[in-house]
Amino acid sequence: MAEYKLEVTTGDMKYGGTLDYIYATLFGTEGESERTELDNFGFDALRGMTRTYTIKTAAPLGKLLLLKVEKDPFFILPEDQWYCSKIVVATPEGEAILFPCYRWISRGELVELRGGKAIKVFEEDHPLLTDHRKKELITKKNLYQWAITDEKIPHHIHYTDIAELPAEVQFSLSRKHEFDFAKGLAGVELLFKGMAGSTEQWSSFENIKDIFCCQKTPMSEYVAEHWMEDDFFGYQFLNGTNPREIKRCSELPPNFPVTEEMVKPSLQEGSSLKKEMEKGNIFLCDQKIMDKILTREYEGEHLQTASGFCLFYMNPENKLMPIAIQLHQQPSKQNPIFLPSDSETDWLLAKIFVKSTDTLVYQAVCHLMGTHFLAEVFGVAALRSFPVIHPLYKFLIPHFRYTLHINTLSRTILFGPKGVLNTSTLGYEGITELIRRGLSEMTYSSLCLPDNITARGLDSVANFYYRDDGLKLWNIIKSFVRKVVEHYYPADSDVVKDTELQDWINEIFTHGFLANELAGFPTAFKTVEEVVKFITMLLFTVTAQHAALNNGQFDFLSWMPNGSFLTRKPPPTTKGQSSIQTILETFPNVGETVTFAALVVVLSEKYSDMVLLGAYTEDMFHETALKQTIKEFQADLCSLTDTIAARNTKLELPYTYLSPTEIENSVTI
Repeated sequence: MAEYKLEVTTGDMKYGGTLDYIYATLFGTEGESERTELDNFGFDALRGMTRTYTIKTAAPLGKLLLLKVEKDPFFILPEDQWYCSKIVVATPEGEAILFPCYRWISRGELVELRGGKAIKVFEEDHPLLTDHRKKELITKKNLYQWAITDEKIPHHIHYTDIAELPAEVQFSLSRKHEFDFAKGLAGVELLFKGMAGSTEQWSSFENIKDIFCCQKTPMSEYVAEHWMEDDFFGYQFLNGTNPREIKRCSELPPNFPVTEEMVKPSLQEGSSLKKEMEKGNIFLCDQKIMDKILTREYEGEHLQTASGFCLFYMNPENKLMPIAIQLHQQPSKQNPIFLPSDSETDWLLAKIFVKSTDTLVYQAVCHLMGTHFLAEVFGVAALRSFPVIHPLYKFLIPHFRYTLHINTLSRTILFGPKGVLNTSTLGYEGITELIRRGLSEMTYSSLCLPDNITARGLDSVANFYYRDDGLKLWNIIKSFVRKVVEHYYPADSDVVKDTELQDWINEIFTHGFLANELAGFPTAFKTVEEVVKFITMLLFTVTAQHAALNNGQFDFLSWMPNGSFLTRKPPPTTKGQSSIQTILETFPNVGETVTFAALVVVLSEKYSDMVLLGAYTEDMFHETALKQTIKEFQADLCSLTDTIAARNTKLELPYTYLSPTEIENSVTI
């Protein structure tokens, strides 16, 4: 007689427990156990509970291969799903084997769990496991299929409604309730004030402050007070919602004919534009991605947006100052270059159009496509290509938590024919075209922060906290990734032999980057170093990069004039014709403004089940070495948190978005 002790843990999320009957069967190289009910005195599978059960066999089963779990109804009670976190099996030989589950189990469903250390496909040594591995991937490929809504944007999961998604990739019930409450709270406040749906025009800047009198942050209040100031305008291109557009300028584009006389008053006395370029103090934001893009109709006419240039100067006080703005790509008398010396409203209006365009590019290309859509591609490819026993499945799956849910939802409430972005200047068709253009310009190096910073010439720019914190995070993540990858792939030959790994990167290349070989994305992996770099980029994108782009939305965009999704009037074509009234008429009306404001409230919300970067709440790894590696990663993140906090005490505007305490482990909002 042999005894196997099963330590069964039920998840602690709402409704995670069950009253149903639970059965387990063990399969080993020397036989299998009987189907055994897991039943002790009292309630068994309650929320957050761990209980131990015994399975007896006539003889030892040899090396354990599989653990089958089933759930049958308890009398006539309605469906009662059970969230099984993990099962640890203690064998007669004294070994404790971890069987991770971390999924919902329904009645009549048979779940087969693999235990022990992670195994690559070429390491399988038993026919039963080889067959199980193949069947698992066939099932997952049917469960997670690709859909194409547009041939020129990344592909996505085929489900069109969140209710259709498999339970294990959906929001928890607590997250669903909190998400719905956040949406409702924003709407109630705006309706209570009579703003939602209003077609009235804003009569003053002061009135706009009434949108969210109860929801403010120190930064959102600062933005509302300082948004007109040139130095704060420049600051945002380094440390605001979109720090990815600006680059060092050593030569002016031929279609941006700024002269020395134009900018001389803005430069250090005795200097010149040429000298400042040579010193590396001139920077450019080129918005050509918006040139001639389709915009939506508004009150019978097509709206217009800026698509030109903004030139910056890093002055001796290390403040990045805008010094010249051209609002379209082609110079002409109807496309003047605006300067700080122009009238106050002319200069302010030019900056408003630059920031509006920047906000659209940021939201559609950098945030939505560059983090959300890519995270979904990475996740769907992993679900389709890796069985749960694969080391990279165990490593990566926590970084795709809730991503399919929030993206499926966003295709309805944010990016879709009836989504909020459809009421922007571009509308649905224009946003879609903008994403197409953004993907066509995306390169592998642009997603790798060190390469991106160097390519833009921003290695030595002062007060660039996104770069400083981001590079530290990149290096910490890379060190962590290297330890994990090299543990499982000690040689390049291991990489080449792993057909599942090759399938994964091929799916990403095909469905995410649309097989664009010119962009430099890998089509296959040949070396360990290639795998380390790609997974570093992936983890940085779905954690740090998303946090840097997402978490400041309320801070910077709840004050609509600082970055409007909609401009109702076209960019100015002459100087000296603007006024405060012109600016107010350019802004969205009251109802349109609060729609966008409510959006940034929901997208900036923090939730009680938030999992921070490095906080691996699911016990996926059996190997002690991997658990120690995770602890070292967490220690490095804690050290960086302290460094950033100490730096921020000395800053007028603390930069917090890349503190590890502010970064989620996946794209969930």
